[in-house]
Amino acid sequence: MLDYDQEAERYDSARGGEPRAAAAAGAVLGLLPADVRELLDTGCGTGIVTRRLAAGRPAARVTGVDLAPAMTRRAAERLPGAVVRADARRLPFPDGRFDAVTSVWLLHLAPSDADARAVVAECARVLRPGGVYVTTVGKAAAHNVGSDIDAVLASRPPSPARDADGLVTGYAAAYGLVPAGAAEFRGAGQGRSPRRTIADLRRGWFMTLPPGGPLADAFAARLAALPDQDRPRPDPVFRLRAYRRAAVTG
Repeated sequence: MLDYDQEAERYDSARGGEPRAAAAAGAVLGLLPADVRELLDTGCGTGIVTRRLAAGRPAARVTGVDLAPAMTRRAAERLPGAVVRADARRLPFPDGRFDAVTSVWLLHLAPSDADARAVVAECARVLRPGGVYVTTVGKAAAHNVGSDIDAVLASRPPSPARDADGLVTGYAAAYGLVPAGAAEFRGAGQGRSPRRTIADLRRGWFMTLPPGGPLADAFAARLAALPDQDRPRPDPVFRLRAYRRAAVTG
């Protein structure tokens, strides 16, 4: 598991920077109502996407939340006074506070299915009736683009997909959220090369391949034997799902 405090300084540059953030924010904004006035971005990281959400909805008050102190500090530089350090499983906001809640590249990091469910539950709790929750789903699967790198990595020990589409939709339904749309966007600058994948392997990117272990070393050797060591393979295509909280009637 990566240490996101240590990752904060290089997080954006290692993950597509502004082009990827623009693609993500544009897709999210396409699923949000035009009249959003209060928006919460959970797991906001460095705020690189959050800032674009705020720019895309200038009439809205946008709040970012992240648990990692270093990430929160960087986000606060981009959105002064609008970032809170908090656990997405225990959000420090009252019920029904927000018109929209987003979580981009968050649920896949949950330590367990129960933790992923808790995040969805909290996002639903702070969402007003009729409000919309937008989240990425199936992040790990998106990185499998059918390349020679993916062929090498196919035999690694599997890790659970906490953000699998069906799981997330089930959690959403349990907390009164119904499907309200979907979108895709390309992760600019995230196409893997063999050399970059080896570097990611050695710094703990792959949860089931602890760095320095014999299994990780064996996969590194197989990756090093691939051609075109510095040529990026195709970028992943990420998926978003939107859910609406039922409006109060009667």
